[in-house]
Amino acid sequence: MHDPDAPTLLVVDDDVGFVHAAAEIGRELGFGITIAAELGQARDRLHQCDYDVALVADELPDGSGLALLDEVDARCMQTIVVSGAPTVESALRSFRGAAADYLVKPVTAGGLQQAMADCLQRRRHRPAASVRCHGMDGASVAFRALVHLIDKVAPIDAAVLVHGESGSGKELVARAIHDASGRNGPFVAVNCGAVAAELLASQLFGHEKGSFTGAVARHHGFLEQAARGTLFLDEITEMPPALQTHLLRVLDHGAYRRLGGDTDLPVDVRIVSATNRDPLAAVADGSLREDLYYRLCGFALAVPPLREREDDVVLLADACLAELNRRHGTAHAFTAGTPASLRGHAWPGNVRELRNAVLRAYVLAEDGLVQPPVPSRPAQGALAESEHTITFAVGTSLEAMEREILRKTLQHFGNNRRRAAAALGITARTIRNRLAREREQARPGPESHSLQ
Repeated sequence: MHDPDAPTLLVVDDDVGFVHAAAEIGRELGFGITIAAELGQARDRLHQCDYDVALVADELPDGSGLALLDEVDARCMQTIVVSGAPTVESALRSFRGAAADYLVKPVTAGGLQQAMADCLQRRRHRPAASVRCHGMDGASVAFRALVHLIDKVAPIDAAVLVHGESGSGKELVARAIHDASGRNGPFVAVNCGAVAAELLASQLFGHEKGSFTGAVARHHGFLEQAARGTLFLDEITEMPPALQTHLLRVLDHGAYRRLGGDTDLPVDVRIVSATNRDPLAAVADGSLREDLYYRLCGFALAVPPLREREDDVVLLADACLAELNRRHGTAHAFTAGTPASLRGHAWPGNVRELRNAVLRAYVLAEDGLVQPPVPSRPAQGALAESEHTITFAVGTSLEAMEREILRKTLQHFGNNRRRAAAALGITARTIRNRLAREREQARPGPESHSLQ
């Protein structure tokens, strides 16, 4: 007879072999075991008894096991989701539903035992929910889901396309993938939008001495420098179309030549690329070749913006301040109202904006007290802007916001309508029509805006 004081495990799966193995492992850990083969049976079991840990298949004969996550009180139960056909959507749904772990079949006995033991440990001691992954910190559901997917894809030698807003930490994600990949070569990063188009091919593939004017020596390109490691192509949609074609051929054939060279060199790198745009929108407007997109997007990772990681804002600000204190030998501390103030800001610049705000607040600290590091909002007027951001005051009309966004984006790209349209996810024709309409509607006055 099972000890009534022992922990309990509910196994929900119709895979008889897996259920038998899971039950045996559970008994070895001291669990009392209850089994349900269908969603309806699982609901009956949950109504009859409270469990410490639930092991739930994501697909059951009568529905999705993920539906149970909505009915499980996370304060009373640790849940492990098991999938035979994993997807990004099911992983995200699992963690948003408070799942403690997400396992992919076939699951090793050791992996399943460890997952159960970890759940039991968390159930008993409830440690802090924060997670640290390769230099990144977070406690939110969105962050834990991201970390889980990084750990899943890192050991698999597949190209990864990371997308997310500027400042959200895409390069940190790429480095995390490299660190967990087991590859023993270096991590090499290149921003495709920061290197002149005419130089990018030489920087990427290298060149031989004398291959062009100024090539006074052989140059080893980024592909060669990243041998047996990871090449991170940031802002991939900024790569010139002709070079995208060249890169596609290199990836398809697994070899390349230095500019001016006559010897094929093997490609032995893991490609991780990134963009701050919707990749499919970039394909639609021609900024990214469709065939290259499918070559780079072996696995897609979306980095959540900071506004979707509300639980992480205070944690990240504390980490930034701690780093500043260590670097400068100080013991500054935030004032009491800081957490609420941090959570009340949308952080459109994401983690980069938060770090800059903490640094400014640290510099302005008096008597070791750091005031809430929230960027100041405009007291009057429609908006306040910096080189890369626009902040709108509450009450600004949608028309005014659209007009200013267009003006600022055109300014940022040197009035290049094609690049501005690509960044905004619209067509160059839309910009042309909007500018014509603005000229027609323009009226003299101190608040009129020029979009020339």
